[in-house]
Amino acid sequence: MSELDAYDYELPHELIAQEPLAHRADARLLVVDRARDELSHRHVRDLPEILRAGDLMVLNDTRVVPARLVGHRTMTGGRWEGLFLSVDEQGLWRLLARGRGKMAIGETITLVNAEGRDDIRLRLVERAEGGVWIMHAESDRPALEVLDRVGRVPLPPYIRHGEMAPADRERYQTVFARQPGAVAAPTAGLHFTDELLRRAEAAGIGTCFVTLHVGLDTFRPVTAERLADHSMHREWGELGEATAEKINVCRAHGGRAVAVGTTSVRVLETAAQGNSGSAESVSPWSGLTDLFIRPPYRFRLVDALLTNFHLPRTTLLVLVHTFGGDRLLKRAYAEAIAHGYRFYSYGDAMLIV
Repeated sequence: MSELDAYDYELPHELIAQEPLAHRADARLLVVDRARDELSHRHVRDLPEILRAGDLMVLNDTRVVPARLVGHRTMTGGRWEGLFLSVDEQGLWRLLARGRGKMAIGETITLVNAEGRDDIRLRLVERAEGGVWIMHAESDRPALEVLDRVGRVPLPPYIRHGEMAPADRERYQTVFARQPGAVAAPTAGLHFTDELLRRAEAAGIGTCFVTLHVGLDTFRPVTAERLADHSMHREWGELGEATAEKINVCRAHGGRAVAVGTTSVRVLETAAQGNSGSAESVSPWSGLTDLFIRPPYRFRLVDALLTNFHLPRTTLLVLVHTFGGDRLLKRAYAEAIAHGYRFYSYGDAMLIV
């Protein structure tokens, strides 16, 4: 029996949400109470009544970039698709790509813009590990400007087979998205509206922001037989001085740090690793993280977690099980399926307290 078997479950296909709700905060919320060993059914809009005055919600303010690229091989006209991952200091792009035939180093791709016309060219410079292509964009514009012109929102393949509807540019984005760089949304944050954030503030519940630019590897299934053998790819994150101060004041006064999403968890816990054994405070941090939270991990900063329902056999599901406990989380997922909760990126949520 593989370690991964403990993080597997059967999900009826019809429970995979294909569209978000008309009103984000109307999503159902399964509240998982670890101390009482209880489950209860609420809605995300109830958060100001569920959380306590003095609690602090930690949200990821990354912004999804239109990273899905469509084009053709300039020489042959063969169809090509790619996913922008990052750009380095020399202006070279890192992408995942697929197309017909094997491209030679130096060959170019012509990207097609939203109107279906030929636009920017990308020249293949190198093939790196993990199927990553290193390419040079033949443009003087910054990468994000080019993506805004030719890119599409990279929806997960389980949402309409990854095909974007016009409204997805807005709704596959949190209302507090500020820092461009993610290729997937921090989905727990999709449930929040400006009104819900104001109601939380009026109830004495604070908010602060971290950044983690979400990459595709976060969502990929674990293929190693042992969790310890799984290699996490690095993602860039930041926890600023103002956020560190808010967290320290909150916890010093008995409030709870409520991570909104597994991405916020990874930033908080990565930052906590630099605290020389102290679990009471956190210092500002920025850099790359490859933290894989798995048993028997001891959480140092996260007191509660708001999260969506995750795919089987992924590092995200392992993280959530580690925080909530295997037995209770298996029960929670079975309860959510039995009650017809909507799963994955556009789906419902759970709050583990």
